[in-house]
Amino acid sequence: MVDGLVRCGWAGATPDYVAYHDDEWGRPVRGDDLVYERITLEAFQSGLSWLTILRKRDNFRAAFAGFSIPAVAAYGEADVERLMADAGIVRNRAKIEAAVANARAALEVPGGLSELVWKHAEEPAAGPTTLGDIPAQTPGSKALAKELRRHGFRFVGPTTAYALMQAIGLVNDHVADCWVRETVAGLRAATR
Repeated sequence: MVDGLVRCGWAGATPDYVAYHDDEWGRPVRGDDLVYERITLEAFQSGLSWLTILRKRDNFRAAFAGFSIPAVAAYGEADVERLMADAGIVRNRAKIEAAVANARAALEVPGGLSELVWKHAEEPAAGPTTLGDIPAQTPGSKALAKELRRHGFRFVGPTTAYALMQAIGLVNDHVADCWVRETVAGLRAATR
């Protein structure tokens, strides 16, 4: 508690985490490009600290054309090589190629990517008491991962899908006594 407010245990480690926790994590995110951005960032985070991705997020936005799905879908081999040389992002060929493939897959999703992902929003539940009460994956994240893979997405396993669900408000995993939990609950109710 840097300022007297109770937060989820992971949020107090750095100012970057505090800002992300207080202003973004768990708040509903809709729109194909915005959801694509979060899928891409969660895939790049796989095996790394979220803080690494958070601190490079502006670089990712610049490198991936603001996460415009049509723009990234048009990327070719020269763009992949350009991204492999970009020290401002995580230079992992498989993840870069997945980001391009996922943009192409997103263009083909009937009804749009945001609609597909939001079909997996979970009903509100009691807040977890501790971080240990929060699962790494759920039946819902397994179903979301399976559906994304069916549409041609890569780097979207059930754990990554659950992190996406948490980040964009499909679930509210702020702990019960976190000051942000009720705000997120209200926002989720307003967007359902």
